[in-house]
Amino acid sequence: MINQNKLEIIEPRTVWIGEEKAELSLVMYGDYESEACAKAQDVIDLLLKQYDGRIRFQFRHFPLTRIHQFAHKAAEAAVAAVQEGKFWEMHHLLFAHRKRLGSISLKEYAFEAGVKDKNFIPKLVDSVYGWTVRADLLEGVGKGVRDVPALFINDQLYDGKFTQPALSKTLLERLPARKKRA
Repeated sequence: MINQNKLEIIEPRTVWIGEEKAELSLVMYGDYESEACAKAQDVIDLLLKQYDGRIRFQFRHFPLTRIHQFAHKAAEAAVAAVQEGKFWEMHHLLFAHRKRLGSISLKEYAFEAGVKDKNFIPKLVDSVYGWTVRADLLEGVGKGVRDVPALFINDQLYDGKFTQPALSKTLLERLPARKKRA
């Protein structure tokens, strides 16, 4: 017998930006209250344009709740946006407003992103998406993530600087020879 009340959650790990067949996959573990993560996201956005079609990107949640009290709920709000195909809109709004991530603000950003769920706030209050965020966090810990931002390029942890020149150099080194022309 199927449980009619079971909520099927679309997980952020299924959401990518960029070409599916891109040669390089970038996965960043991050926290929406982190200044360093916001700056890293800006660099990733530039690289997605620079290497259009050659790289793809995914964001995974790694809220540092000991220092960022709103990061976990912000991540849950992003997961709520995934349910309506509005993850990237919400993702960028959360980083843009990282100093204001209370529940009422999250509802405003969700509306701005195009999320229509009338139960958005009750779902946040009930932590409907809490385990989804925790799954990202635990997976990150399992991969050795201890701080954010943490970037994996084709499943290898990047240990360089989060600047466009440094990351671009690394991407060029990892792209197949026929694609190195920028």
